[in-house]
Amino acid sequence: MPRSATPTATYLDTDASVEAWLASIRRTAILALDTEGASFHKFVDRIYLLQLSTRDQHAIIDPLGIAKPKGLGAILEDPKIEVVFHDADYDLRLLFQDYGWQIRNVFDTRIAAQLLGIKAFGLAALLERSFGLKLDKKHQRADWSMRPLTEDMLDYAAQDTMHLLGLRDILHDELEQKGRRAWAREEFERLESIRWQEEDKSQGFLRIKGARDLTRRELALFRELAHWRDAAALKLDRATFRVVSNEVLLEAARTAPDTKKALGAIKGMPRGILERSGDEILAAIARGREVPDGELPRFQRSARWDRDPDFDRKVGALKAVRDAAATRLEIDPGVLCSRDRMETVARLLPPEASALAQIPEFRRWQVAELGEGFVKALKPWAGGSPYRE
Repeated sequence: MPRSATPTATYLDTDASVEAWLASIRRTAILALDTEGASFHKFVDRIYLLQLSTRDQHAIIDPLGIAKPKGLGAILEDPKIEVVFHDADYDLRLLFQDYGWQIRNVFDTRIAAQLLGIKAFGLAALLERSFGLKLDKKHQRADWSMRPLTEDMLDYAAQDTMHLLGLRDILHDELEQKGRRAWAREEFERLESIRWQEEDKSQGFLRIKGARDLTRRELALFRELAHWRDAAALKLDRATFRVVSNEVLLEAARTAPDTKKALGAIKGMPRGILERSGDEILAAIARGREVPDGELPRFQRSARWDRDPDFDRKVGALKAVRDAAATRLEIDPGVLCSRDRMETVARLLPPEASALAQIPEFRRWQVAELGEGFVKALKPWAGGSPYRE
């Protein structure tokens, strides 16, 4: 049976109660949604809680003991129903991973705030700005996989959607007033194509901060150590950093200890891991030592560009245009156009603004605001792109 999680939210943890509540809101035109995962605690993340709000009802769905809530999928995939998130990206990936749902009509209050030039765009900051509310952050790193959840945790979780529709209304009106609703619509449409994509974990060690500072031999040891840690984390269903930190693995790769005593001398090496898995770690290090020189891992080479002595000047000219537009529009320069996109424009040397559409990440609204200025700024270097395969 459902029970009250807070004075205004209903906790649902049975198939019947979930589907009954969803049937009661099936005709809603708008729904606020948030999910709680546990990536800070678990190796494989999933949805451990779903928070939902209409204009007059609020609920928390516990998905662990129920079947896939088909009624919710029908609502979320209905293009006539607007689904409001704050920072939708990870939520959308989890919803697709766990349920296969593709949400068709998104409003993201974080993106809306950024497009309005609001500097503090976290949910707590926006709710304080709009309603004078102060959210308690004490459960920000909570383990949502634990059961039972305390009333205090459920109350905290419910706050993430209770005020989201009111916040959406305020930001929507401000977007209209600034003439930026089309900007937001373009950004929201891009969210509809977000999918959970499994990473190639065999190459994940190359993305860890500090890996580029290793020699190729050290990188071979680091690869074996990272693969060992992934296997251990999967077995324990624990976030990798909770098994052994990146810093410890990097130091082990650099020093290549060959005894448990030497391994234990590494600062930060957990005693429990050393006792349980010391031999496995030493075996991983030994495998790294045995990799033939011709098979040592290396970082993939980036696309080659002809040396361009004017490249920095081109990017600087674009940055001046971007920064002036950001000041005029009262928006963060990085939101208006990131440096990597300006570098792509500098290499493309577009003869006209419409050519910027060739850049996959360049938005139509960015072309409208920056296109002519970018083309004019690059006029002194017009004459072709230096890119080669």
